[in-house]
Amino acid sequence: MNLFEKIFNYQILSRLEGSGTFVVTSHERAWLKTMLQHPAAEDAFTAETLEKLREILGEDQVMDTSEHLIEKARSMEKQVYHPLLRPLRRYIMERAFIRLAYGTKSGSSNEAQLGFPYRLEYSMIKREWYLLWYNVRSRTFMQTKLDKIYAAEPVELTETEQVPAPDADTILHKINQFLESRKTEVLIEVVPAYNRELSRILYALSSFEKDVEYDAEQDRYRVRVCLQSDEREYLLSKIRFLGMRVRVVEGDYLKRRMLEAATKALARYGVE
Repeated sequence: MNLFEKIFNYQILSRLEGSGTFVVTSHERAWLKTMLQHPAAEDAFTAETLEKLREILGEDQVMDTSEHLIEKARSMEKQVYHPLLRPLRRYIMERAFIRLAYGTKSGSSNEAQLGFPYRLEYSMIKREWYLLWYNVRSRTFMQTKLDKIYAAEPVELTETEQVPAPDADTILHKINQFLESRKTEVLIEVVPAYNRELSRILYALSSFEKDVEYDAEQDRYRVRVCLQSDEREYLLSKIRFLGMRVRVVEGDYLKRRMLEAATKALARYGVE
Protein backbone atom coordinates (compact mmCIF):
# COMPACT_ATOMS: atom_id res chain seq x y z
CA MET A 1 0.00 0.00 0.00
CA ASN A 2 1.49 3.34 -1.02
CA LEU A 3 1.42 6.58 0.97
CA PHE A 4 -1.53 8.03 -0.97
CA GLU A 5 -3.66 4.98 -0.24
CA LYS A 6 -2.85 5.22 3.49
CA ILE A 7 -3.91 8.88 3.63
CA PHE A 8 -7.05 8.20 1.58
CA ASN A 9 -8.08 5.22 3.73
CA TYR A 10 -7.52 7.18 6.92
CA GLN A 11 -9.72 10.02 5.63
CA ILE A 12 -12.50 7.57 4.73
CA LEU A 13 -12.39 5.90 8.15
CA SER A 14 -12.37 9.29 9.91
CA ARG A 15 -15.47 10.43 8.02
CA LEU A 16 -17.27 7.16 8.67
CA GLU A 17 -16.44 7.45 12.37
CA GLY A 18 -17.69 11.03 12.43
CA SER A 19 -21.04 10.00 10.92
CA GLY A 20 -21.53 7.16 13.40
CA THR A 21 -20.93 4.45 10.79
CA PHE A 22 -18.91 1.36 11.67
CA VAL A 23 -17.26 -0.94 9.14
CA VAL A 24 -17.46 -4.55 10.29
CA THR A 25 -15.32 -7.20 8.61
CA SER A 26 -16.15 -10.89 8.25
CA HIS A 27 -13.43 -11.69 10.80
CA GLU A 28 -15.03 -9.33 13.33
CA ARG A 29 -18.45 -10.91 12.73
CA ALA A 30 -16.96 -14.37 13.25
CA TRP A 31 -15.25 -13.16 16.44
CA LEU A 32 -18.51 -11.67 17.76
CA LYS A 33 -20.45 -14.86 17.02
CA THR A 34 -17.80 -16.84 18.90
CA MET A 35 -17.87 -14.47 21.89
CA LEU A 36 -21.67 -14.72 22.10
CA GLN A 37 -21.19 -18.37 23.01
CA HIS A 38 -19.41 -17.35 26.23
CA PRO A 39 -21.58 -17.76 29.37
CA ALA A 40 -21.06 -14.07 30.24
CA ALA A 41 -23.04 -13.07 27.12
CA GLU A 42 -26.27 -14.09 28.86
CA ASP A 43 -25.65 -11.43 31.53
CA ALA A 44 -24.09 -8.77 29.31
CA PHE A 45 -27.09 -8.46 26.95
CA THR A 46 -30.82 -8.51 27.37
CA ALA A 47 -32.54 -11.61 26.01
CA GLU A 48 -34.00 -9.60 23.07
CA THR A 49 -30.63 -8.08 22.11
CA LEU A 50 -28.84 -11.42 22.37
CA GLU A 51 -31.46 -13.13 20.21
CA LYS A 52 -31.26 -10.34 17.61
CA LEU A 53 -27.45 -10.51 17.44
CA ARG A 54 -27.51 -14.27 17.01
CA GLU A 55 -30.15 -13.93 14.28
CA ILE A 56 -28.07 -11.33 12.39
CA LEU A 57 -24.96 -13.51 12.62
CA GLY A 58 -26.81 -16.69 11.71
CA GLU A 59 -25.10 -17.10 8.31
CA ASP A 60 -21.60 -16.32 9.61
CA GLN A 61 -19.02 -18.93 10.55
CA VAL A 62 -17.78 -19.35 14.10
CA MET A 63 -14.09 -18.51 14.57
CA ASP A 64 -11.98 -21.68 14.66
CA THR A 65 -9.49 -21.29 17.49
CA SER A 66 -8.61 -24.94 18.02
CA GLU A 67 -5.45 -24.86 15.87
CA HIS A 68 -4.34 -21.32 16.61
CA LEU A 69 -4.78 -20.69 20.33
CA ILE A 70 -3.22 -22.65 23.16
CA GLU A 71 -4.24 -21.79 26.71
CA LYS A 72 -1.33 -21.85 29.15
CA ALA A 73 -1.18 -21.41 32.90
CA ARG A 74 -2.54 -18.03 33.91
CA SER A 75 -3.70 -16.04 36.91
CA MET A 76 -7.31 -15.95 38.00
CA GLU A 77 -9.47 -14.30 35.32
CA LYS A 78 -11.29 -11.09 36.18
CA GLN A 79 -14.82 -10.94 34.84
CA VAL A 80 -15.12 -7.99 32.45
CA TYR A 81 -18.89 -7.84 32.79
CA HIS A 82 -20.39 -6.41 35.98
CA PRO A 83 -24.06 -6.74 37.03
CA LEU A 84 -24.34 -2.98 37.62
CA LEU A 85 -23.23 -2.04 34.10
CA ARG A 86 -26.66 -2.30 32.49
CA PRO A 87 -28.69 -0.37 35.12
CA LEU A 88 -26.00 2.31 35.46
CA ARG A 89 -25.91 2.82 31.69
CA ARG A 90 -29.67 3.29 31.77
CA TYR A 91 -29.46 5.84 34.62
CA ILE A 92 -26.78 7.77 32.72
CA MET A 93 -28.87 7.84 29.54
CA GLU A 94 -31.95 8.95 31.49
CA ARG A 95 -29.90 11.57 33.41
CA ALA A 96 -31.35 10.22 36.64
CA PHE A 97 -30.14 10.89 40.17
CA ILE A 98 -29.19 7.76 42.12
CA ARG A 99 -28.57 6.68 45.68
CA LEU A 100 -25.29 4.80 46.12
CA ALA A 101 -23.91 2.50 48.78
CA TYR A 102 -20.20 1.74 48.38
CA GLY A 103 -17.05 0.79 50.25
CA THR A 104 -13.77 2.68 50.54
CA LYS A 105 -10.11 1.67 50.49
CA SER A 106 -9.93 1.92 54.27
CA GLY A 107 -12.67 -0.69 54.64
CA SER A 108 -15.42 1.68 55.76
CA SER A 109 -18.68 2.06 53.88
CA ASN A 110 -20.79 4.99 52.71
CA GLU A 111 -24.53 4.46 52.69
CA ALA A 112 -27.30 6.38 50.93
CA GLN A 113 -25.01 8.78 49.05
CA LEU A 114 -27.00 10.99 46.67
CA GLY A 115 -25.24 11.25 43.32
CA PHE A 116 -25.52 11.99 39.62
CA PRO A 117 -23.88 9.31 37.39
CA TYR A 118 -21.80 10.79 34.59
CA ARG A 119 -19.85 8.06 32.82
CA LEU A 120 -18.63 4.47 32.99
CA GLU A 121 -14.95 3.83 32.28
CA TYR A 122 -12.93 0.66 31.92
CA SER A 123 -9.26 0.63 32.97
CA MET A 124 -7.23 -1.48 30.52
CA ILE A 125 -4.36 -1.62 33.02
CA LYS A 126 -6.30 -2.66 36.12
CA ARG A 127 -9.04 -4.45 34.15
CA GLU A 128 -11.74 -2.90 36.27
CA TRP A 129 -14.85 -0.79 35.68
CA TYR A 130 -15.23 2.63 37.30
CA LEU A 131 -18.23 4.90 37.75
CA LEU A 132 -17.60 8.63 37.41
CA TRP A 133 -20.26 10.50 39.37
CA TYR A 134 -21.05 13.75 41.16
CA ASN A 135 -21.72 13.68 44.90
CA VAL A 136 -24.60 16.12 45.39
CA ARG A 137 -24.08 16.70 49.10
CA SER A 138 -20.30 17.21 49.11
CA ARG A 139 -20.32 18.76 45.61
CA THR A 140 -17.33 16.68 44.54
CA PHE A 141 -16.58 14.65 41.44
CA MET A 142 -16.01 11.01 42.36
CA GLN A 143 -14.49 7.91 40.77
CA THR A 144 -15.58 4.60 42.32
CA LYS A 145 -14.83 1.00 41.35
CA LEU A 146 -17.94 -0.91 40.43
CA ASP A 147 -16.70 -3.78 42.59
CA LYS A 148 -16.92 -1.43 45.59
CA ILE A 149 -20.54 -0.43 44.89
CA TYR A 150 -23.08 -2.48 46.84
CA ALA A 151 -26.25 -0.86 45.54
CA ALA A 152 -27.40 1.84 43.12
CA GLU A 153 -31.01 2.82 42.63
CA PRO A 154 -32.73 5.83 41.03
CA VAL A 155 -34.24 8.50 43.26
CA GLU A 156 -36.17 11.72 42.77
CA LEU A 157 -34.95 14.84 44.54
CA THR A 158 -37.39 16.31 47.01
CA GLU A 159 -37.33 19.15 49.52
CA THR A 160 -36.47 16.69 52.27
CA GLU A 161 -33.06 16.07 50.66
CA GLN A 162 -32.06 19.61 51.77
CA VAL A 163 -30.33 20.28 48.48
CA PRO A 164 -30.65 23.57 46.54
CA ALA A 165 -32.68 21.84 43.84
CA PRO A 166 -29.84 20.94 41.44
CA ASP A 167 -30.81 19.86 37.96
CA ALA A 168 -28.99 17.64 35.47
CA ASP A 169 -27.92 20.52 33.21
CA THR A 170 -26.30 22.45 36.07
CA ILE A 171 -24.39 19.41 37.31
CA LEU A 172 -23.28 18.39 33.81
CA HIS A 173 -21.94 21.92 33.30
CA LYS A 174 -19.93 21.65 36.54
CA ILE A 175 -18.57 18.23 35.58
CA ASN A 176 -17.55 19.39 32.10
CA GLN A 177 -15.80 22.43 33.59
CA PHE A 178 -13.90 20.20 36.02
CA LEU A 179 -12.85 17.73 33.30
CA GLU A 180 -11.78 20.54 30.98
CA SER A 181 -9.54 21.93 33.72
CA ARG A 182 -7.76 18.55 33.95
CA LYS A 183 -7.26 18.11 30.22
CA THR A 184 -3.81 18.16 28.73
CA GLU A 185 -2.41 17.74 25.23
CA VAL A 186 0.56 15.74 24.01
CA LEU A 187 2.06 15.97 20.54
CA ILE A 188 3.56 12.72 19.24
CA GLU A 189 5.60 12.58 16.05
CA VAL A 190 5.92 9.48 13.92
CA VAL A 191 9.52 8.88 12.86
CA PRO A 192 9.34 9.07 9.03
CA ALA A 193 11.10 5.72 8.62
CA TYR A 194 8.04 4.11 10.25
CA ASN A 195 5.33 5.96 8.28
CA ARG A 196 4.26 2.66 6.76
CA GLU A 197 3.26 1.53 10.26
CA LEU A 198 0.86 4.44 10.78
CA SER A 199 -2.14 2.11 11.13
CA ARG A 200 -0.43 0.18 13.92
CA ILE A 201 0.55 3.39 15.71
CA LEU A 202 -2.98 4.81 15.52
CA TYR A 203 -4.39 1.52 16.74
CA ALA A 204 -2.14 1.67 19.80
CA LEU A 205 -3.54 5.14 20.52
CA SER A 206 -7.13 4.25 19.66
CA SER A 207 -8.43 4.71 23.22
CA PHE A 208 -7.49 8.41 23.23
CA GLU A 209 -9.08 11.45 21.67
CA LYS A 210 -6.69 12.55 18.92
CA ASP A 211 -6.12 14.47 15.68
CA VAL A 212 -3.65 13.48 12.98
CA GLU A 213 -1.65 16.07 11.05
CA TYR A 214 0.37 15.33 7.91
CA ASP A 215 3.16 17.50 6.52
CA ALA A 216 3.55 16.53 2.86
CA GLU A 217 6.79 18.51 2.38
CA GLN A 218 8.59 16.65 5.18
CA ASP A 219 6.54 13.44 4.82
CA ARG A 220 5.82 13.59 8.54
CA TYR A 221 2.84 12.54 10.64
CA ARG A 222 2.05 14.13 13.97
CA VAL A 223 -0.64 12.91 16.38
CA ARG A 224 -2.09 15.39 18.87
CA VAL A 225 -3.55 13.45 21.81
CA CYS A 226 -6.01 15.05 24.24
CA LEU A 227 -6.33 13.27 27.58
CA GLN A 228 -6.99 13.66 31.30
CA SER A 229 -3.95 14.19 33.52
CA ASP A 230 -4.51 10.85 35.29
CA GLU A 231 -4.29 9.02 31.94
CA ARG A 232 -0.71 10.10 31.22
CA GLU A 233 0.88 6.95 32.65
CA TYR A 234 -1.32 4.78 30.43
CA LEU A 235 -0.32 6.84 27.38
CA LEU A 236 3.28 6.49 28.51
CA SER A 237 2.97 2.69 28.43
CA LYS A 238 1.67 2.89 24.85
CA ILE A 239 4.55 5.14 23.77
CA ARG A 240 7.05 2.72 25.32
CA PHE A 241 5.33 -0.12 23.46
CA LEU A 242 5.76 1.73 20.14
CA GLY A 243 9.47 2.18 20.87
CA MET A 244 11.54 3.86 18.15
CA ARG A 245 8.51 4.46 15.92
CA VAL A 246 7.47 7.65 17.74
CA ARG A 247 8.84 10.46 19.85
CA VAL A 248 7.16 13.00 22.14
CA VAL A 249 7.44 16.52 20.72
CA GLU A 250 5.22 18.40 23.19
CA GLY A 251 4.33 17.31 26.72
CA ASP A 252 6.87 18.07 29.42
CA TYR A 253 5.69 15.35 31.81
CA LEU A 254 5.91 12.54 29.25
CA LYS A 255 9.24 13.79 27.90
CA ARG A 256 10.67 13.84 31.42
CA ARG A 257 9.35 10.35 32.21
CA MET A 258 10.70 8.93 28.93
CA LEU A 259 14.12 10.48 29.63
CA GLU A 260 14.07 9.08 33.15
CA ALA A 261 13.20 5.56 31.92
CA ALA A 262 15.85 5.69 29.16
CA THR A 263 18.53 6.92 31.59
CA LYS A 264 17.80 4.11 34.05
CA ALA A 265 17.85 1.52 31.24
CA LEU A 266 21.23 2.74 29.96
CA ALA A 267 22.63 2.84 33.51
CA ARG A 268 21.97 -0.88 33.88
CA TYR A 269 24.50 -1.45 31.10
CA GLY A 270 27.08 1.02 32.38
CA VAL A 271 26.23 3.78 29.91
CA GLU A 272 26.06 7.32 31.27
